Order: sequence, then structure tokens, then C-alpha cells
Amino acid sequence: MKPKIKKFVRKSLLELSPYQSAREEFVNDGREMILLDANENPFPTAVNRYPDPMQIELKSRIANWKSVDPNQLYLSNGSDEFISQIIMACCEPSKDHILILPPTFGMYKVAARTYGVAVKEVPLDASFQLDVDAILKASDGQSKILFIPTPNNPTANCFKASAIEYLIEEFPGLVVVDEAYAEFTEHNSFVGLINRFTNLVVCQTFSKAQGMAGARLGMTFADPDLITFLNRIKAPYNLNSLTINAALQRLEEQELVKEQVAFMLKERLRLEAAFEEIEFIKTCFPSDANFVLIRLDDSSLRYQQLLDQGIVVRNPSKNTACENTLRISVGLTEENNALINALRKMDQ
Repeated sequence: MKPKIKKFVRKSLLELSPYQSAREEFVNDGREMILLDANENPFPTAVNRYPDPMQIELKSRIANWKSVDPNQLYLSNGSDEFISQIIMACCEPSKDHILILPPTFGMYKVAARTYGVAVKEVPLDASFQLDVDAILKASDGQSKILFIPTPNNPTANCFKASAIEYLIEEFPGLVVVDEAYAEFTEHNSFVGLINRFTNLVVCQTFSKAQGMAGARLGMTFADPDLITFLNRIKAPYNLNSLTINAALQRLEEQELVKEQVAFMLKERLRLEAAFEEIEFIKTCFPSDANFVLIRLDDSSLRYQQLLDQGIVVRNPSKNTACENTLRISVGLTEENNALINALRKMDQ
């Protein structure tokens, strides 16, 4: 029997009466209405009216695209907003904790600490895979959320699907599978499993393959009861009109997105081949994303040398098991050529 959503969320929030914005107080039946309800400036511009607080048209389009029901979909101001909301919604400060799997995306810990929620860390194994036994051993009744990004950031690899599914079955709280880089991998999305597991939450984003990082739009797929709860606690207008319209336009351009993804994957292979020829690059880790993690002789030195040549990469060396590494995103052809030439110059 599937556990009810109220098992996972803070009891003090279950009876919360949500703020209802002016635009939620009537149902638009398609007629042209005179809007005198929200104290807006009536002079028309592209953005003088409040956006749809429930993003009905955009949700309908995304739901059709992802083969889910609209009531299984929540939209947020980037995935960062969702990460903060799910921690705030489910974890009692100074009592509950989340589990993260370093090296991992840093926002999970930052968001938890912001809300006074403890963080348990269970490092990945030597192959950057999940240590399932250690994760479950570290879990208890106060373990409310397990964050699993796959492909992982900063290591770029996917985790074994069988291991993730086992954790969904056995972990006592919510399992958030963060698929920010889903379009770049051939592995199946976990969105297809949300009907089987009440405690599974999958988040994706428009920031990476969709090319909308500046618009801030995250997608969360989960049990309808959890989605309803998230809608109750969200800000009234958490998505602005510009973001909604940009996303609707991008949904019409999915063939272009596929072409761009194919380009980035092809360029990633070219970068990986070039890295093999650079003597000070010791390891190029396998990637399922649009970036590569490399281990080299001196990450601080090489990071600065690239900066001196006008190239910015990421130095994640402070993270668990990432000593002397750099994380490098795939750019345009000319940008990748500049990187390769810079590395070869540094290798002389």
C-alpha cells in the first residue's frame, strides 16, 4: 500500500490556508474580461497584468510533452526554488535531516542549512556510484529527503537505475531524483515511475539543454497529492510572464533543441579525445552530460592559467573525492577550439 503524502510533510503545514491571489478567485471561461481586481496599471504593455498563478497553459503543454497528467506537475522559479520548498515543506528544523551524496550539487546543503535542517553526507564510492548499503544504514525516522542527481554534478556520470529504484523502495522518506541533464543521456528518465512510487519526486529544468538558464524555470513531477501541497505553499506568482512565454516558445523548438544536444555531445567527444593528448591531464572521467570532469596535476595552477587566457572553467577540487579536478562545459566549436589550443600551449 502506498504511503499517504501527509506522512512526508510537516504536520504544522497540513492545515495551512494558502494565500489566494486576485487572479485565482474566478475561473476564466474564455470571455474578454474587464480586469479591475488586482490593482494593476491598466495601460497595456507586455507585462502590465499579473501572470497566470497556476500556469495552466504551460503546464498543459509540458504535461503533454512529458506524458504526465498536469496534476503531477509543479513549476518553480528554477529548480533551486523547488529544492528550498521541498526542504521547508518536509523537514522540521533542528529535528529532521536530509541525505546528500558527495560529491554532489551544492544547493541541497545550502538550502537545508538556510532552514535549520541537518545534513547527513554519504559519499559516493570510488567509481562515483551510489553506496546503497551506506545510504540505508545512515537513514532513520528523521531522514526526510534523499537527493540523487543523475547525471551527477560535478562528476557527470549517471547512477545505476537499479540502485536508485532500490533506494526509492527502501528509503523511509522522499527520494528526489534531480535530472537537470536528462536530455544529454540515453538512460531512461524516472518520470515514468511516479505512478508507482508515492515517495518519488523527479525534477528537471529548462536551464541546461533547453537553453533558458536566464529565465529560471524548473519542473517537478510527483504524486498529485504532493503537487497539490506544493501549490498551496508557493508564492502566488512564482513564475513571471516573460518566463512563461519564453517556455511556450521553446516548446515549439524541440527539434532545434535535439540538434543542439547532438552537437554538444559530438563536441564533448572531441574534447575528451583532445584531453587524452594533454600530459598534465591524468584522468578524464566518463560523462553522460554536457560537461566533463578531469583530474590533472595541479587544478589551481591550471585554472589560473586558463583564466589568464580568457577561459573560465569550474574548480570543484574542494568537493569530496574531487582533489585536483576541473569541470569543463561544452561550448561552441570556436570556444572548444580555444580551450584545446590553450591546454596544448600549457602542455608545452
